[in-house]
Amino acid sequence: MVVQLKFFAGLRSYLPPEPFPYPYDAQEGATVAQVLGALSIPLDKPRIILINGRHGELETALSEGDLLSLFPPVAGG
Repeated sequence: MVVQLKFFAGLRSYLPPEPFPYPYDAQEGATVAQVLGALSIPLDKPRIILINGRHGELETALSEGDLLSLFPPVAGG
């Protein structure tokens, strides 16, 4: 199944620069954690996980055509 990946800030380095979002061929029913593992992304890197614009978890299963957006920790003051 193909899902779309949109990674932001430092997480962008795990994907090619183009296209954005990046189409990724995942196994049917793959979870967010499985996709991150396949891309060698440490599970503690993403702080915000969105699937189709809604909050997701590492254990959330993805479906064909889903848009997975990841954001790293944000610092501020």
